Amino acid sequence: MSDTFDFIIVGAGSAGCALAYRLSEDPKNRVLVLEFGGTDAGPFIQMPAALSYPMNMSRYDWGFESEPEPHLGGRILATPRGKVIGGSSSINGMVYVRGHARDFDTWEEMGASGWGYRHVLPYFQRQEETPTGDDGFRGRSGPLHVQRGTKWNPLFDAFIKAGKQAGYETTGDYNGQKQEGFGDMEMTVKNGQRWSAANAYLKPALKRGNVEIITGAFVRRVVIENGRATGVEYQRGSGQPVTVRAAREVIISASSINTPKILMLSGIGPAAHLREMGLDVVADRPGVGANLQDHLELYIQQACTQPITLYKYWNLVSKAVIGAQWLFTRKGLGASNQFEACAFIRSKAGVEYPDIQYHFLPFAVRYDGKAAAEGHGFQAHVGPMRSKSRGRIRLTSGDPLAKPSILFNYMSHPDDWADFRTCIRLTREIFGQEAFAPYRGREIQPGAGVQSDAELDDFIREHVESAYHPCGSCRMGAASDPMAVVDPECRVIGVEGLRVADSSIFPQVTNGNLNAPSIMVGEKASDHILGKAPLPASNLEPWIHPQWQTRQR
Repeated sequence: MSDTFDFIIVGAGSAGCALAYRLSEDPKNRVLVLEFGGTDAGPFIQMPAALSYPMNMSRYDWGFESEPEPHLGGRILATPRGKVIGGSSSINGMVYVRGHARDFDTWEEMGASGWGYRHVLPYFQRQEETPTGDDGFRGRSGPLHVQRGTKWNPLFDAFIKAGKQAGYETTGDYNGQKQEGFGDMEMTVKNGQRWSAANAYLKPALKRGNVEIITGAFVRRVVIENGRATGVEYQRGSGQPVTVRAAREVIISASSINTPKILMLSGIGPAAHLREMGLDVVADRPGVGANLQDHLELYIQQACTQPITLYKYWNLVSKAVIGAQWLFTRKGLGASNQFEACAFIRSKAGVEYPDIQYHFLPFAVRYDGKAAAEGHGFQAHVGPMRSKSRGRIRLTSGDPLAKPSILFNYMSHPDDWADFRTCIRLTREIFGQEAFAPYRGREIQPGAGVQSDAELDDFIREHVESAYHPCGSCRMGAASDPMAVVDPECRVIGVEGLRVADSSIFPQVTNGNLNAPSIMVGEKASDHILGKAPLPASNLEPWIHPQWQTRQR
């Protein structure tokens, strides 16, 4: 193998795979991808219904945890990140949400010029291949296949009908013109298989002959000479560090946890912190590791009076039958992530666009699959989309092998508590609608006795979980912004030849799950890196509730 490439991409995750695909479209470009994880072969990753397994397997997950969270009674929350080709797109729930149009307009207002909705919509269209959804707004021929479930269970339709009965909008395509409302959820699944960024982008790119991947490569730092990134130092196993050189650019796409860590180990970050860790300062960027955001969610669980939920398959024999059917036909319950209905609503009048998301599941179970409620039940995952709480990533040592310190500072803003109480009360109202009457049993969680603000706050403190959407830790902004880490072309401010392209550059967390916007960042960054003119801006307008100032629904 040559030790010089045009481009070196650190991390084969959602954005990194898209970058590898686009940068290698020109056969003259030699691209190297460095990934610490290994192969994604095997049913645990490729079977959609097995989604709770890979994120709990050390083979596929970095195994990060938060510091004890001061506003959650010192609880330590798991922070899974994919350690496998495809990155977190190989261990996530496969839910496909672009985000709301206004999310990207907000990015632009925060200094990410050229990243408004009109600019990013063409990149979402370029990445997608979806047979359904709004014409004009959706992509029909991209690498990333997006589809809907069969809605095999009557509870999916009951959830959408209940939303309508409660007076909310419905939407035919929350990824199209109108996010607000209740409707069918989309998933990154193709022919019954998880359609990760590795399957959609990386594997086709590797067939071109000008892309190489080194797996098991633990990146220690970016090599910077005279203010320019010239290569990457990595090691495999306990072997000696190896340096590979980049003739043109190094792009870090290593996740919102590992990207700031690698930047700091390379001398880019808050100067005082770097010196404290015994590191030389190359560029004093106090925003590296700051602005960390995530979505939290609660599982509101209701017993089901009819034996129709996934609980009937919660035994070894049924799991084996479903697994065998999937293995031989790629069909059946194994071919869905089971998130087939959803909603995006506004918490109150005066909120311009949705700030609450629902995933509905015809089963009462924890996301990690470890604890099922006894008997049949259903649940809604619900949480606010735009928490004002901010956390940070810090080094714990100058040793690259040491894990970083992660503090999300969850629920540190008083508004978060009011927002979550609203989420619980609105969910109870939805579950109380006529559409659920044939199925509704007792409330399993929080439980009918939990009603006052104080009781709800206690429940939230004890039961709130991460939705695993960390982002923002190397945020994009104007080059003159002292807290920005990258400029609107994803260039690290203060260092030549170095870019960041992953969810760490989000100025603010988007509405919904992060895989779709992370891939979009890889798509758009590739044009900046190649010096191409951006795709022409769209003039399509999103739907905004005409009475949002005076009505909650």
